[in-house]
Amino acid sequence: MYKYDGLVVYQTHDDEGIIEVVDKNGERALHFGSHSRQSSMLIDAPNRLHSLYARAMMALLLFNDNPGEVLMIGLGGGTIAKFMLHQFADCRLKVVEYRGSVLKVARSHFGLPFDPRLKIKIGCGAQHVLQESRSHAELYDLVMIDAYDHAGMAPEVSSELFFDNCRTLMTGNGLLVINLWGTDKNLFKQVTWNLGRVFGWRFLFLPVRSRGNIIGFAFGGEFPKPSMKDLTEKAKQLEQQYQLEFPTFLQDLKRSNTRAINRIINQ
Repeated sequence: MYKYDGLVVYQTHDDEGIIEVVDKNGERALHFGSHSRQSSMLIDAPNRLHSLYARAMMALLLFNDNPGEVLMIGLGGGTIAKFMLHQFADCRLKVVEYRGSVLKVARSHFGLPFDPRLKIKIGCGAQHVLQESRSHAELYDLVMIDAYDHAGMAPEVSSELFFDNCRTLMTGNGLLVINLWGTDKNLFKQVTWNLGRVFGWRFLFLPVRSRGNIIGFAFGGEFPKPSMKDLTEKAKQLEQQYQLEFPTFLQDLKRSNTRAINRIINQ
């Protein structure tokens, strides 16, 4: 069967709706019953980051180039988790994914490995963060949020309470990274306000070129302020190391955050 201009290689349903895996021109994509891709990968290079928004999320490496303890809300096809495991030997991931069926597809069709450094919990990400923050603090140096369904971003993971609980779980010099959909203007304004209140307006936005995604980066209160000169050199080194467009990411961060950037970076 053909759909979304490609060959449907797998299809299933759960209580949340349809899950489809579609191959096209050497690419494999995960869909939740709509044309929008939830994850994508190159079939012949499964450990590379392929989708533009996932690549942009890795701009986090400009600020933390050796993530250790990582909490991920939302798994999708597992391409970001797989990249982190492949690239960072000391990285330990805890992933909270709402749909057990999505985890099964990530294993069966996107090559998500069984790895002792990867722990996956099926459940609500907001509820997990709430419960964990009641008894723990400063567990993670990196929190990554990529929680979408067929209708858009899950509202539970964009509230002020959710971000406040995330901040509790972050180290003082930790970093929160969130994938946002910029075309939903009202939601984007609300998320901006919530992030600002919780993180003292210490955040930056990175628009994803040719896409509607905007990646947000929020910084813990003790995050050390890097210089633009050092980040420029670091971007060149990271580009060579990972074959990702870090100089472009840095350029776009500077262009898109003219007012906020001085709170985070020494010019």
